[in-house]
Amino acid sequence: MAVFDVVIVGSGLGGLQCALTLAKEGQKVCVLEKNRQFGGSLQIFVRDKAIFDTGVHYIGGLDPGQNLHQYFKYFGLMDKLKLRKMDMDAYDFVTFSGDPNKYPHAQGYDNFIEQLLKFFPNERAGLEKYCSEIKACCRSFPLYNMKVPKGDELNFDYLKTGAKDFIDSCTTDPKLRAVLGGSNPLYAGEADKTPFYVHAMILNTYIESSYKCMDGGNQISKHLVKQIKDLGGTILNYKTVSGFRYKDKEITAAVTTEGEVFEGKTFISNIHPAMTLDLLEAGKLRKIYTKRIKALENTISVFTVHCVMKPNALPFLNYNIYHHASIDVWGGKNYSEDSWPEGFALFAGAHSRNPDWSECLNLMCYMNYEELAPWHDSFNTVPHNLNDRGEGYEEFKIRKAEKLLDLLEERFPDVRSQIQSYYTSTPLSFRDYIGGGDGSLYGISKDFNNPLNSFVSTRTKIPNLYLTGQNLNLHGMLGVTISAIGTCGHILGLDYLMEKVNNC
Repeated sequence: MAVFDVVIVGSGLGGLQCALTLAKEGQKVCVLEKNRQFGGSLQIFVRDKAIFDTGVHYIGGLDPGQNLHQYFKYFGLMDKLKLRKMDMDAYDFVTFSGDPNKYPHAQGYDNFIEQLLKFFPNERAGLEKYCSEIKACCRSFPLYNMKVPKGDELNFDYLKTGAKDFIDSCTTDPKLRAVLGGSNPLYAGEADKTPFYVHAMILNTYIESSYKCMDGGNQISKHLVKQIKDLGGTILNYKTVSGFRYKDKEITAAVTTEGEVFEGKTFISNIHPAMTLDLLEAGKLRKIYTKRIKALENTISVFTVHCVMKPNALPFLNYNIYHHASIDVWGGKNYSEDSWPEGFALFAGAHSRNPDWSECLNLMCYMNYEELAPWHDSFNTVPHNLNDRGEGYEEFKIRKAEKLLDLLEERFPDVRSQIQSYYTSTPLSFRDYIGGGDGSLYGISKDFNNPLNSFVSTRTKIPNLYLTGQNLNLHGMLGVTISAIGTCGHILGLDYLMEKVNNC
C-alpha cells in the first residue's frame, strides 16, 4: 500500500492549490474528492450547449502587479487562463426598484470616484474617504499584500468595525450608502454582523481589476489538476472520506465509505471545519474547540435561475447587476414568503465562440435552507440520483423561478422573450455539490462583534492535521488562495514559500 506525504480531503480550490504547492516541493500528494467533478465552486454544468458557472462569476486582482495575478503566476495559471476584462466604467451596477438609474462600480480608484460623482456630485470627500480607508485596511493584512506576517501589522480596529457602519461614516446620503453597500451579496453581508475588512478586501480586488473567465471557471481546476498529475500527484473522484485511523496523537490514514485506506504523513482538510470534526474520533480535539466550531453560523444560501438565451437575442453584458427592491440593501436575507425576492444578482456567462452575445445568464437570490426542509433527506448528484426529490420540489422551483423572473423584468422588460429555456438550483444543490450541511454560499459567517471567534486557524491540535479553504479567514478566489498559502506555509515554512511566490 502506498504511503503519501500528504493526503488532502476535498478538491476545492484550496485543496488543489495545497496539492500543487506541496507537489512542486517534491512531496507525494493524494487528493480525495467525493463528487465527479474536481474544483468545488469551480464546477460547471452545461445545458443546451451553454456553459454555466456554479460559483466563479468574476475574478479581481488579475492585472500585473496585483495580488491574485502574482499568486496565479506561482500556480502556473496566468498564461493559461482565457479571460475577458469587464467594463472599465462599470464592472458592477447597483440598481433599485422604481429608480431608472444604474449606479456604477468602476475599475480603478480614481475612476470609481469619478463615475459615482456623476450621480452624487457633492460627495467627493465621502468617496475619497471610502476609497482611502479600503486601501489602508487592505495594507494591514500581510498575505493579502504578498508579505510574511510579522505580528504587528494588523490593525484590529478593522476587525471590530462593521461594513455598514463604515460606509455610513463616509456619507449621510442614503442612496449613496446603498450604492456603496449594494454588492454585499458578494459576501452575504449583514448590517449588524459583517466586518469592514471583509467588505474592503473583496471590493478592493474588483476595483483594482475585474475579469470574467471565458468558457467557464473550471479551466482553473483543470489546469491545477493537470499540473498536479504531471508532478506525480494522485487525484481521485468518488472517494468520500468517512473517518481516520490514528497512532498515538497523529492521524495515519483516511478511510472512505467504501473501506479504502489512504495512508499519509500529513493530512489537510479542504471541507467545512464542522464536517471535518465529524470525521474525527471523539476526544481527539478539546471539547471547547469542538463546541466553538460547531456553534459558528454559516452564511445564507441562494436560489439560482440559469437562463439559456436565444441566439443573438441579448447583447453581451460585460458587467454584473446587483438589484434591490429598496435601499435597504442589507436586509435581503430577512425576507418573508410574500416579500421574496427582495433583490437579485445577475451574471452573464462569457463565451469565446460568440463573444458579442449573452449565451446564458445566472440569476441569483438569497434563500434560507429551511425552505427546503421537506426535501432535506433527498440527495442528488451526477451520476448518482439516490433519492428523487419528487414532484413537489419541481413545483416549488418553478414557482420561485417565475417570481424571480418577474423581478428581473423590471430591469429587462423583454427578457422572457429572449430566454430559450431555464434551469434552477436551490440550497440543496449547493449542499450536495459543494459541501456544507446547509448549502451555505460562503461558509462560516464573520462577525465584527466577536471577530476572533469566527477565525479558524489552519493548524489543529492534532499535530499532522491542517485545514484550508474558504471557511478560515476570507472566502472567494483570493481568500481561498491566501488560506492555501497559509496552510502550506505551516508545512514548508512561510518565509520560504512566500519567497517562491514573489520570485516565480
